[in-house]
Amino acid sequence: MIEPVGDAAIVIRFGSEIEYRTHRKVQMLSNYLTQNSFNGFIECIPSYTGVTVFYDPLLVEKSHAYKAGQIFSPYKIVRSIIEDLLANLKGEETEAHRIVEIPVCYGGECGPDLEFVAKQNNLTTDEVISLHSGGEYLVYMLGFAPGFPFLGGMSEKIATPRRSTPRTSIPAGSVGIAGKQTGVYPISTPGGWQLIGQTPLRLFLSEKEPPSLLQAGDVVKFYPISYKDFLEWKEESK
Repeated sequence: MIEPVGDAAIVIRFGSEIEYRTHRKVQMLSNYLTQNSFNGFIECIPSYTGVTVFYDPLLVEKSHAYKAGQIFSPYKIVRSIIEDLLANLKGEETEAHRIVEIPVCYGGECGPDLEFVAKQNNLTTDEVISLHSGGEYLVYMLGFAPGFPFLGGMSEKIATPRRSTPRTSIPAGSVGIAGKQTGVYPISTPGGWQLIGQTPLRLFLSEKEPPSLLQAGDVVKFYPISYKDFLEWKEESK
């Protein structure tokens, strides 16, 4: 489905559920547009189920409007470009994923909600840690805060609703759970996810290009570390 978003953007939806096949279509389109932009293209923003394309209406109209003696609106021009692209866009059903391993200190000061997550699911804290660190998580998209990865693939055995009252400040590196999702706060920000641990890794470095350690399509693997290792790692990274 393709539809306008205001007068300077268009959204292409490939589905309504979070699934790998939809993710691949989102990635193929956003990657192609990033590398083969059309005149008037500004940027594209991938999400779980679609891609939003932002464009300059005046530049699009100036560059593409006249065709076969007719004048078209910027939206219809961009829609036509996208439809032609989708008709010819091809890629592999699966992709090679970059694997990023992230150390996590679970519980205690680093994960104040670990016990709540365990009680919510009738598990021990050790079982929650084992289930969380034993999974492989696909980065479906980045959003909410700079570099914040929305990760799919978490065991439903540890799914937990968001907090009823969000925290006003969450430390950078905090690992959280919200419903069936898990993610990592790259910067200090307010938030309502259940915090089960914290990584000493810096996931967002504004001075680097790209600034985010993780990108859509990456696979994340968490592994537990002690609080002592966490503090030493943090000290060394200063």
